[in-house]
Amino acid sequence: MYLNNRFYIVACTIISLFFCGYMFPACFAAGKWAAVLFVTAAAADVWLLWRKKAGIDAVRRCAARFSNGDDNRVVIEVENRCFYPLHVEVIDEIPAVFQRRDVLFKTALPPGAHREIVYHLRPSRRGEYGFGRIRVFALTSIGLVMRRYTCGQPAAVKVYPSYLMLDRYEFLAIHNNLDELGIKRIRRLGHHTEFEQIKEYVRGDDYRTVNWKATARRSQLMVNTYRDERSQQIYNVIDKGRVMQYAFRGMTLLDYSINAALVLSYVAMKKEDKAGLVTFSDRFDTFVPASKQAGQMKLLMESLYRQQTGFGESDCSALCVHLNKFVSKRSLLLIYTNFDSIIGMERQLGYMQQLARQHVVIAIFFENDELKTFASRTPRTHEDYFQQVIAEKFIYEKQYVTTFLRRHGIYSLLTSPESLSVDVINKYLEIKAKHLI
Repeated sequence: MYLNNRFYIVACTIISLFFCGYMFPACFAAGKWAAVLFVTAAAADVWLLWRKKAGIDAVRRCAARFSNGDDNRVVIEVENRCFYPLHVEVIDEIPAVFQRRDVLFKTALPPGAHREIVYHLRPSRRGEYGFGRIRVFALTSIGLVMRRYTCGQPAAVKVYPSYLMLDRYEFLAIHNNLDELGIKRIRRLGHHTEFEQIKEYVRGDDYRTVNWKATARRSQLMVNTYRDERSQQIYNVIDKGRVMQYAFRGMTLLDYSINAALVLSYVAMKKEDKAGLVTFSDRFDTFVPASKQAGQMKLLMESLYRQQTGFGESDCSALCVHLNKFVSKRSLLLIYTNFDSIIGMERQLGYMQQLARQHVVIAIFFENDELKTFASRTPRTHEDYFQQVIAEKFIYEKQYVTTFLRRHGIYSLLTSPESLSVDVINKYLEIKAKHLI
């Protein structure tokens, strides 16, 4: 049982009447009647609230897994099982990692009424989050006493890479509205085909595709049929070193890379390509062979679910050794990393060149939007000028790295974390349209 603010206001008013009764006897008499009414009302309030054992019920409904970096819907259903109206305050014990103190909702419930309270949570880290109980504080129309109901059950929710983004891409793809996300339509160059089957000749078939050996065996004209070349291997190679710990709007570069890798794998499999995954840091870590089977997306999501950054420097030599061991077919490697400086890039250049001899390599790294905003400010003091020059130096180095990698036969993509998914898909479509793999 909790005493409401109205209880203290009425009690202070009655005490004031008793004090005034020393000077005005009428106030003392009024105070006595007010005290009797106050005690009666409080007793009636307690009786109404505790008359029914389960007067309020509340249930939380949300998805079994949350999507990282997206708004996830949470619904609380509150029911009044009493025959009189109640005013309730609902507090949901959300996971502490959100650090929110505003998950308190006030509403009025007529007798037997249901209410749905909807709010959204936006996680910024993958992992397992724990919800607590639902606390409901109920008041009658008298409003002197408040009763607390503890409803619902604690629940654990796993936060996966952004699968809601996949649903959005699929929806827009069905309606041919991918341009809304910035994905370009790229014209295919040339005509690359692969053998499909041998069939009997019918009028209209190209004479150049006649299979003379099959024709001799079957004693009738047979032709080869071809289809557009498919089933190329696409590997998302994610760096988990300390350079991927930088945060942008609450999410690390690793989280942005994981979301982009998941979306690209989905798009690649829709294009009949095989999607795989590689993660590494100071050692070779996760390897998921490229495939386009039905359960591949689930396998990729489970593999990306618990990936975390380390504090060591990434070892690209181990990456080269293991990729040469496990990936023999020419593939497209999209390496998500971040070069702090030209020196950092030059340390990894030899290993990337080694990979580029056998595969098509795209080095994906990030530009600092906050640094660009800082560099665009108008300087006012000498210190501002010095800081702006240093900021422009870092921006120039990022752009120089892009040019330097292309000069050495390595494709590169410099993008902001927010635009990563769209830019990666566009780069993949561009490489595929040019038949570089």
